[in-house]
Amino acid sequence: MKFISWNVNGIRACLGKGFLDFFNHVDADFFCIQETKCQAEQVEISLEGYEQYWNYAQKKGYSGTAIFTKHTPLAVRYGVGDDESQEEGRIITLEYEDFYLVNVYTPNSQRDLARLPLRLKWEDRLALYLKELDSKKPIVYCGDLNVAHMEIDLKNARSNVGNSGFTYEEREKMTELLASGFVDSFRHMHPDTIDHYTWWSYMNKVRERNIGWRIDYFIVSERLKNNINVASIHSQIMGSDHCPIELQLNN
Repeated sequence: MKFISWNVNGIRACLGKGFLDFFNHVDADFFCIQETKCQAEQVEISLEGYEQYWNYAQKKGYSGTAIFTKHTPLAVRYGVGDDESQEEGRIITLEYEDFYLVNVYTPNSQRDLARLPLRLKWEDRLALYLKELDSKKPIVYCGDLNVAHMEIDLKNARSNVGNSGFTYEEREKMTELLASGFVDSFRHMHPDTIDHYTWWSYMNKVRERNIGWRIDYFIVSERLKNNINVASIHSQIMGSDHCPIELQLNN
């Protein structure tokens, strides 16, 4: 099974920057996107052979998630029951016979960390939700998680300590989640690989110089780690300030 995750930073804009070329080329079983920035009436995409599941934010031009899949789910769930995730369209869960797929766009703590308390509350609720699902069947959890977990996951770690996405608190939440029975698929396959990132600022040509952060993830239940065949980053794909990431699992 092939999974793709991509923060498209506005699906309408990304459609004009080669989204469908990559979508058709990669031919994934499951294609998850974040930060769709649209409402139901603002976009219509024809994807032959795929079912589409959208979770729109109430605020126009903000947040939002979607999953395009070749496989009809047993059930679909939006949010985790808390008002914040519901209003901002940040979570979609598809249930299948053998696993859950959870697509997430994690709230950013903001430059001045004004949203850090909300972010930490979010992390606690989401961790409980993921563990609840994991107790029933394995999960594939993906998306823009807005955290560089380790120093190896961003170019300039020392100068970014304490900044949004690299605070001790955010990193510790990721550490706690992984310790509770989950695996970062990319680090499992590439434990020491450096200079592989998924997000670059639009400022000062930092993408051309590869001054980036790895903040997009496929995290799987630990009992799936031996099924991981590919965990890769498509850094050559443009169209957003993020690039797509890929996970392939053996059946």
